[in-house]
Amino acid sequence: MRDSDLVSPARRGAVLKAARELGYRPNSIARSLVEARTRTVGVIVSDLRNPWYVDILDGFRAALRAGGFRVLIGGGQLADHQVDRTVIEAFLDLRVEGLCVVGVLPYDEAFAEAMMSVPAVVASSHSYELPHVDSVVNDDEDGTRQATEHLIGLGHQRIAHIGGGPDGVALARLRGYELAMRSRGLGKHISVEECDYDEPSGYAAAGRLLGARRQPTAIVAVNDLAAVGAMSAADDAGLPLPAGLSVVGYDNTNLAAVSHLSLSSVDPRSTDIGELAGRRIMARIAGGQHSAKDAGRRDLIPPVLVVRRSTTYPRNG
Repeated sequence: MRDSDLVSPARRGAVLKAARELGYRPNSIARSLVEARTRTVGVIVSDLRNPWYVDILDGFRAALRAGGFRVLIGGGQLADHQVDRTVIEAFLDLRVEGLCVVGVLPYDEAFAEAMMSVPAVVASSHSYELPHVDSVVNDDEDGTRQATEHLIGLGHQRIAHIGGGPDGVALARLRGYELAMRSRGLGKHISVEECDYDEPSGYAAAGRLLGARRQPTAIVAVNDLAAVGAMSAADDAGLPLPAGLSVVGYDNTNLAAVSHLSLSSVDPRSTDIGELAGRRIMARIAGGQHSAKDAGRRDLIPPVLVVRRSTTYPRNG
C-alpha cells in the first residue's frame, strides 16, 4: 500500500486488486498515531474570496506536495472581521505538524500562541512577526512607490491613494505612496481615502475622491479589488478610463489581466512567496522541536510593476 521496494510487482498488484474489490483504503489517522506524524500543514487564509491568495496557495501547495506533505486550508476571518479561532483549534486537534498564515488577519493572542507551539510561517502578512516564526513577505512599501512613480513619470500630480487601513500591509503600501509623492515634491497633493481590500469599499473611497472639488487624475489602490471598485466609480461618474482617471492596483491577480480591465498592477510574485514559505515550514518541521524554537527569519520579496492600459498621460494638469 506504500509502494515499498521490498514488495514484488506481482504481490503488489494482487494486494491492490483485493483492496479495490473490498473497498479498502488505508486509515491515515491510525497510521499517524503509529508513526506519531501526520505529514499535514494547516493554512489559515484571511479571506478565501481574495484572488491574490490563490497564487500564494498554489506555490505553497506545490512545495509541500513535493516534500510529501498534505495541506489543509481554512478561512481565518469571520464576516465581522474577527479572527475565527475555531479554525486553528481544529488544526491543532488534527495534530498538524506546522501552521501557515496567509494574508491580512488581525492580531489574535490565541493564533499567536498556537504559532509559537508548532513550526510556523507567515506569508504576505505583517501581523504575526513573532520571535520563532519565519515570515515571507512582499516589499509592499517599494511596490506602491513604484506604482506612484510610474504615474508621476506620466505627468500626474494629483495622485490619490485608496487604502491606508490599520494593518501592516496597508500601512506599508501607504508609506510607499507617501514616500514617492514627497520625494518628487508632490507632498501637497497627497490624498488618502481609507478602504478595505474589497471592491465595494474601493468604489466608495474613489467616489469620495471624485466628488471633491479638485479631483485626482490618478489613483493608486491598495489592491486589485479596490482598484476595480475605483474604475467602476470613475465609469459611473462619467470619467473615461484611463484618459479621465488612471488607476494602478496591487497584487497582479487574474482580474488585472482581464482584457476589458487591463489594469496596471504591482506583481508581488505571489507564487514565489508561497513556494519559499513552503520550503521554510518544511525546514522547520525537519529540524524538530529545537528548530521550531530557533529565531525566526524574514524574507523580503521585491515586487515588479506590470503596466497595462489603465494608466496614461493626464488629460488635464
